[in-house]
Amino acid sequence: MTGGYGGADIISSCTINVDRGEIVAILGPNGAGKSTAMKAMLGLLNLKSGKVSIDGKDISKLTPQDRVKEGISFVPQSRNVFTGLSVQENLEMGAFLRKERVEEIIEEIFALFPILKEKKTQIVGELSGGQRQQVALGRALMTKPSVLMLDEPTAGVSPIVMDELFDHILKVKKTNVAIIMVEQNAKQALSIADRGYVLVTGENKFSGTGKELLNDPEVRRSFLGG
Repeated sequence: MTGGYGGADIISSCTINVDRGEIVAILGPNGAGKSTAMKAMLGLLNLKSGKVSIDGKDISKLTPQDRVKEGISFVPQSRNVFTGLSVQENLEMGAFLRKERVEEIIEEIFALFPILKEKKTQIVGELSGGQRQQVALGRALMTKPSVLMLDEPTAGVSPIVMDELFDHILKVKKTNVAIIMVEQNAKQALSIADRGYVLVTGENKFSGTGKELLNDPEVRRSFLGG
C-alpha cells in the first residue's frame, strides 16, 4: 500500500498480511505510519497504489461501512465505548449489522470476558480503564468479524492491566479471529504476537515471527531499548 493525506506519502509499498487465529503486531517509532497503514486497511485513507483484500476479495473500493460487512472490526485507541450506556447496551450497539442471534452472541462475549457479565447493568463510564477496554473488545466482536484491528489497545493503562488485556487478546485469538494490533509496548506485543512488522518512514523495515524480532539485535537496539 502507498498513500497519504494529500501531501507526501506516509506509507510507501507497505505490506501487511494476517491469517485467522493469528496475532500480527505493527510496530515502529512515532510517525512511522503505523496508524496510517491501519486507516488504509479500514478505508479511511485513499491509496495511490496497492490494494486491500480479505479472503481473496479485493475490497479497496469499498467504504469503511462495507468493509465492516465483509468482516473487519476496529477498536480505536480512544472514544471506543459509549460511556453513558450500560455494558449490555454497549454490546447491543455493536450488533447493529446483526438481525438475529444477538443474545446468543452476547453470551459468547460474557464467556470470553466474565467481568462484563458481572457488570452488565453498570454504566461503562463507571468502569476501570481495563474493564472499558474489555467492553470495547466485546463490542467489536459482536459482528462476528474475521479480522479484528486494534489501535494501541494498552495505551494509558498500568502494566498489570496491560498484561490482563494481552491475556484477553490471546483468548480472542483462540476464537479463530485474525488480529492486527498497532502497539507502542513493543516488547510485550511481540511476546504474544505470532508475527510482527516494524515500519520506518512508512516502509516495512523488518518482519518476522514475534520471537525472531525480539531476538534480532538491530530491532532490539533500535526499537526495544537495548
